[in-house]
Amino acid sequence: YCGKMKLTRYTDYALRALIYLAANDGGLASIRQIAGAHGISQNHLMKIVQDLGNAGFVKTVRGRHGGLRLARPAAEITIGQVVRHTESDGGLVDCSTCRIAEGCGLPAVFSEAREAFLAVLDSCRLSDVARTPDAFRHLFAV
Repeated sequence: YCGKMKLTRYTDYALRALIYLAANDGGLASIRQIAGAHGISQNHLMKIVQDLGNAGFVKTVRGRHGGLRLARPAAEITIGQVVRHTESDGGLVDCSTCRIAEGCGLPAVFSEAREAFLAVLDSCRLSDVARTPDAFRHLFAV
């Protein structure tokens, strides 16, 4: 069985939030603004942003004029770092119930493919994918 290389919705939303913050050029943004820009649930995004904060990708500024911003420059955050954090299961295929797993060579092939996939993502920085913030300004109203 060759599973699809598909990232979870959690990772998708995490990357969308980070791209929004990168396009915001260091300014503060709210979860409501980010959720509204992408048409996603504020409650779901709140959990993701909290996780991104705990992982050191996002910084929360408290107070009346608070909000969110990147915890470090977009050029210092790779897409691979984010995907490794948000995609916790690691494997492409679950071989735990397979009868031939003990003698099968596919897990090693899948592991090599996953590492190659992540290597490409490691070469891409958040600043690369949010490289044209002006194109986002009318969409994000930042």
